Amino acid sequence: MNTDMVKVRLEPLSVEVFLPRGAELIGSLAEHGVEFPCGGTGVCGGCSVRVLAGSLAINLADREVFSSAEIESGWRLACQARAQEGLVLHCEQWQMHVLADGSATVAHGKHGLGIAIDLGTTTIAAQMVDLKDGTVLSVETELNPQARFGSDVMSRIQAALDGRDLTGMVRSALGAMVARLARGREVEVVDVLLVGNTVMHHLFAGCDVGPLSHVPFASPHLGTQSFAPDELGWMLPAGCRIRFAPCLGGFVGSDILAGIVATGMAGSDELVALVDLGTNGEIAIGDRNRIVCASTAAGPAFEAGAIRMGMRAVTGAISHVAQVGDELRSTVIGDVEPRGICGSGLVDAVAAGLRNGAILPSGRIADGAKVYRVAGPVVLYQSDIRELQLAKGAIAAGFRILLRKLGAQMGAIRKVYLAGAFGNYVQIESAIRIGLIEAPRAVIHAAGNTALRGAKNLLATEEPRLTIFEHISLAANPRFQDEFVDCMGFPAHDLTDSISFPGPAA
Repeated sequence: MNTDMVKVRLEPLSVEVFLPRGAELIGSLAEHGVEFPCGGTGVCGGCSVRVLAGSLAINLADREVFSSAEIESGWRLACQARAQEGLVLHCEQWQMHVLADGSATVAHGKHGLGIAIDLGTTTIAAQMVDLKDGTVLSVETELNPQARFGSDVMSRIQAALDGRDLTGMVRSALGAMVARLARGREVEVVDVLLVGNTVMHHLFAGCDVGPLSHVPFASPHLGTQSFAPDELGWMLPAGCRIRFAPCLGGFVGSDILAGIVATGMAGSDELVALVDLGTNGEIAIGDRNRIVCASTAAGPAFEAGAIRMGMRAVTGAISHVAQVGDELRSTVIGDVEPRGICGSGLVDAVAAGLRNGAILPSGRIADGAKVYRVAGPVVLYQSDIRELQLAKGAIAAGFRILLRKLGAQMGAIRKVYLAGAFGNYVQIESAIRIGLIEAPRAVIHAAGNTALRGAKNLLATEEPRLTIFEHISLAANPRFQDEFVDCMGFPAHDLTDSISFPGPAA
């Protein structure tokens, strides 16, 4: 064996990688789905690994993030480490379910196959569709390889502006997925449609992301981007049509356009709302005549970022919390001892604290306590609750502004769809209790991956009339800050069972 190469085994899945002696771990681990939320700067601790065999040198960044006891037990930052010898590393981070959509799409009656792709900041989902009858033939999912440059879109923008090739990286990954989907098919692939947020749209297409790095976040490249297979290096028939669907404005991307298609908003006679909750929260409200949409920087709380004991929804994360009698009962992914809390668990825990009086409507922990205990070693700090207040305040305020723009009240909305992974797993009653969604329970629905479902519907159909869409810049709206401040507090009472809510004045 080449002595200049070392073997690194990643547990608990026993994945083995080989890399040159002395090489950084960040590249190899990123290829296997390990995320580097701060882009490898060593400040967030999100890429923590535990050394089970071999050794990794301790550096200053490790000492800043870990306690002496944690360092002694083998915890290190993968983004700062180099493999000088064979290693066995405990890394559960990649064990993440990628939310796809198994529903058939509308039958287009066309000969050929289509591929719908949801290019997310964190995950990618692609499905092969028979365009004649709309059935889904196969599915491919994986983590976005760009995650090594940071978990949020602003980190990706900065990496691109620094000269990193995020375009070639994601085109190559998608090309491999497309090749696997198309392999062995007797019928040709004739259409590929991609959707994603504005930054993913620009990075895939090779458009300048500079305009998205500063106010007013207005880019001249929001339209449909079209490609030939050989231009991307994809193994598809020369006549195959490849398109990245258009964005709606600012940070409202084609994933929201696809979500609007999936929920039927553009054809509805009644008001419908779509909310996609993540680091960048997108909201759309409207009907067949007019749809207003906006994005708001909700921060990383819904994905448990910036939470002291926050983690992704992987083994060991508290995913749900409920008040049973006088105690809290927690559900832990993998049915193991809890070691952190993910976004849905955070919302549940705070909602439970509001119900039992441990957390006040102001957001303060009651009785001057320093922490709010959830389960086992997992606690919430005052700063964690503040992070959730900032996130939910931004979403609720954006919702109010869009309603006001339509001259409507909350009671006029007949359906509110929560899209994406967080929207799929969050307990709706908890979301209402903390004031994240100011709507009656009966109209709120978890909608799953509306981006992928809408992309399938768009494969062989025309996009909705873009003239009915209006993008609202919340940063430029003079009322947004006042609404944001008003939405920061938690409701004094549980409104889950309310029939209606008073909407904002038109």
